[in-house]
This record gives sequence, structure tokens and C-alpha cells, in this order.
Amino acid sequence: MGISLEIPAGAVSLGRTERVSLVLVWDLSDSPSLQRSQALLSPVVYCGPHGTSFLQPCLLSFKHCGGNASQVRVYASDTALLPSKRWGEVGAQTKTCITRDECQVALTHFSLYSAVLEARDSTEAHKWLQLAMFASPLAAEQTHQQIRVYFLNNTPCALQWARCNEQPFLGQLCGPVQIFDFTSASSDMLLVLKYLSEGWENVDESASQSVPFLHIWHGRCPFRSFCFKRKQADCTQDSSEIIVTMHTYQQGQQGKYFEILRFHLSETGCHVESITPKPYCNRIPRELFNQLQMLLEPSTVSGNDWTKLASRLGLCGMKIRFMSCQQSPAATALEIYEEQNGSLQGLHDIMVAMERLDCAACIKGYLGQPQPQPQPRGEESQHGFGERQRID
Repeated sequence: MGISLEIPAGAVSLGRTERVSLVLVWDLSDSPSLQRSQALLSPVVYCGPHGTSFLQPCLLSFKHCGGNASQVRVYASDTALLPSKRWGEVGAQTKTCITRDECQVALTHFSLYSAVLEARDSTEAHKWLQLAMFASPLAAEQTHQQIRVYFLNNTPCALQWARCNEQPFLGQLCGPVQIFDFTSASSDMLLVLKYLSEGWENVDESASQSVPFLHIWHGRCPFRSFCFKRKQADCTQDSSEIIVTMHTYQQGQQGKYFEILRFHLSETGCHVESITPKPYCNRIPRELFNQLQMLLEPSTVSGNDWTKLASRLGLCGMKIRFMSCQQSPAATALEIYEEQNGSLQGLHDIMVAMERLDCAACIKGYLGQPQPQPQPRGEESQHGFGERQRID
């Protein structure tokens, strides 16, 4: 889910027992009230019981979707879970660490927390969205089919919220989510139907739908839907499957940047795939990870830097552009390799093929050594406050 709470040894006095909770707040009305220049970047996280204090700081970590870590601010509401919230930026006495996609907060007492983007001095800002398409299974006797497209913050919690929202409709995630670079240009989002396969027709009057800018900028998790109907007049047309192509972009910016959404669903259901992250992945040893990160980060004349690694991992176009905006693109590429359960030998072979013999030499020193056991994703952070026991 992308949230965790770490309580170090010695945080509770000897003999004291403290029962704690870590809650993801699903009610969107509990989020901070924001101005137009502010954007919501994370879920609301509650650490309880409210007001509980410790002898040593605890570490709260949660994901954010900001495009620039320097614009991310941690907000807190020093209230319990149910009363009205009083949000404000955490004070200077609270130690925070903002990485490219995570907020880490050293807590002296428990309350509610979230992340907000502050776009000051008219500086253009952006945050990363994930576009997720959902639909229920297609049956032979079914005359109508609805597709819903969610515009979500690019955090694990937001996608999980959409999954829960789809349960009453038996909706399934159709294919992988698409990443979108949403800017502070105050432009509404447009979703435009470009292609619909034969045998189906659009029930809606318009082939385009609009999503208000602030609904996305303030993280309200909006969605838009298209409803399609089988054509009955011409029985020669095959309607046992439905293929849809849509374009989505911020209004007035389609000439600069847009995403293409493709949807393919058949009565056999073979094209509907529920995407879930792999529960375990291999880990590159911490010291080696840091060495490779430093070697691959700088751009090279021959292009055999992190971009070449990303390309060999099957990434291209928008995905590499997304990585280039991260605080450390090389670290992102290495983390993707971990998520693909790649081995050290495989990474060594990639570096040799890339003619990065310096990186291959670093990896060779670790070959044959016992490697860290596969860990659940999120179990280990490459940044932050050192080694701790994690309570998820």
C-alpha cells in the first residue's frame, strides 16, 4: 500500500505496553482544503492513538506523486481521526526527508499526515497521474458495456481506492495503468473516443468528456465512463469482442503531449487482466546498488547510461521521460530491474552488453556471494534513516 511505520528499539519505556495503529483514510473529505496553487500528492495517513508520544522518534513513510521533490510539503492535522481536521504544514521541529517518490517523517507523537505540492512564485509544477481503465466481464447475452477511466494520483493507495470503488460493479483493471504528466496549467482534462470496433456503437451523445482541473489537482480520484451498445441491425458484424482507443490530454495542450489508452475485451475474458504487483522481488545489495547508481547517473556521449539500461528493460518513450524527471533516474531503473526479479548475473551480462565494464566489474565482486533474500516490495528503502524494524 506504500505506507509504513517504524518504531525503533527504546521508543517505549521498559515495561510499558502501547497498542498502535496505522490507518489509510479512504474518506476524501478528510483531505486538506487546498488553494488552486496547491495539489494533493498522497493519501491521508492516521497514526494512532492520537497524541501518543515516544522516547525516540518513530518513522512514518508514505508515497507521493510530486514531480519535483523540492515542492513537496508534509502536512499534519493534530486531531483525532473522527473530529474536524485542522491541516497545516509541519513545523521546523519535525524532521522530514522527501525523496523522489516518498515522504519520511520522524514522529514524536501520533496524528494525521499527508503530502501537498506548493507551487509558489508562479513556478510551473506537475504531478504524476496513473490512468486506470476498469470494466466488468463481457457476457454473450450482454447488450451494453461500460468502460470507466480513473484519473488517480500515482500512488499505490490511490489505485487500491479505485479497486475498492469498483467492487460493487465487479469491475476489473484492464491492462496496465498509463502514467500521465499533469501540469499546473489550470487546464481541464479531456478524454476523447477515437476508435470503436464494429458491432458496437457509442450510447453517449458526445465522443469526448471533460474532467475539471481541480478535481484532479486536488486528488479527488475522478473517473469518466463511456457506455457502448451492441448493434442489432447487422448480424454479420462480430460483437463478441470490443476494442476501444481513446486519447487523453489537458485541454489546449494536445499538440504537445497526450496519452493513448487502448482497451480490448472479449466474451472469453482472456483480454481482461487484473494487474497486481509481484509480492516478492530480488534485491541488489545496498552497497552495490549505490555504486551502480553513481556510475549510471551521469549522461554519457555514447548513451550507455541509465537510459540504455531502461531501454533494455523494455521501457521507452513516456516511461523513460517519466524516469528522467525523477530525483535519481538510475535508482529508478535499478529498482525496476529488482521488480522484474532480475539476477545479479543477468545484470552483469546487461552491463557487458552495454559496454559498461566498470559496472560489470562492480557486480562481478558480488557474484557467488550469498544474496539478500527476496523481500516484499516496500520492505526496504534506498533512502532515509538507516536500518530499522518496519511495522506495516
